Amino acid sequence: MNVSIVILTYNSEKTIGATVEKALAASDDVHVVDSYSTDRTMELLRSWPVHVVQHPFEDYARQRNWAMRELPIRHPWELHLDADEMLSPELVREILAPDPVEGVDGYFIPRLVCFLGRVLRHGGISPTWHMRLFRRGKGKCEDRLYDQHFFVRGPTGRFHSPIIDNIGLDLSEWTIRHNRWSDAEVLELQRSTEGERISGQWFGNPVERKRALRTGYDRLPIFVRPFLLFGYRYFIRAGILDGIEGFIFYVLQTFWFRFLIDAKQWEARRCINGLPAESFGCARSADQRRSRAQPADRRSVR
Repeated sequence: MNVSIVILTYNSEKTIGATVEKALAASDDVHVVDSYSTDRTMELLRSWPVHVVQHPFEDYARQRNWAMRELPIRHPWELHLDADEMLSPELVREILAPDPVEGVDGYFIPRLVCFLGRVLRHGGISPTWHMRLFRRGKGKCEDRLYDQHFFVRGPTGRFHSPIIDNIGLDLSEWTIRHNRWSDAEVLELQRSTEGERISGQWFGNPVERKRALRTGYDRLPIFVRPFLLFGYRYFIRAGILDGIEGFIFYVLQTFWFRFLIDAKQWEARRCINGLPAESFGCARSADQRRSRAQPADRRSVR
């Protein structure tokens, strides 16, 4: 399969080297779209034979769709990665295999999470399936501020080997960025459903099933659902088997992050319902949330 690879970066000096190295093992046409990094990301990229452009960041969907429209993609297939996602050696071999079945327009690829140096294999989050590889012109990123996925309007298949989501952040950086993503999630929940989006389908593809589960989660009582989600992932889906690293991950990502989103939703509703602005800083909260959600760092593990 002849594939071009597109990588998004922003202050990604800790992970971009490994990501680019693995990408070059699978493709001779690697493109990086950087959102004006202020660390050594651009310096490191200059040492690799990759095509690098910088483009202002608005939101993830616009950045990804801009890349698909504007980059000089050479090959008939394109694969999209984040700056901390590495192709496993087995996935490289799958990509380099002869052309896939005729008539398939896109492939779902499993993704494993590596957190604090440990690959998590339980909890229902690892692996998750993502549409990342598709024929040029056949894929698009849905219009969401957070938890956005690519979709293909056509026949799809699956690859069996994983992308490794190698989270290269220390816990301070991780929590700072998840605070930003919680702002994006609250804004997303307040938006209309305009634009192209993936709808939940219980018997659809992996992303559609995940979206259906998310719709069910959103209907649960606020503040109660983070407790239920943690119990489901950690005990019912055996996240407890992922050791201390898994315990930290499930507490922070499954409980704390989701509880923070609920708290910010509650705060926003009180502001909308006309409570005194000085009580919760309502006068500026919406603008602050919008500005905090803007930095072009990597998306959350979902």
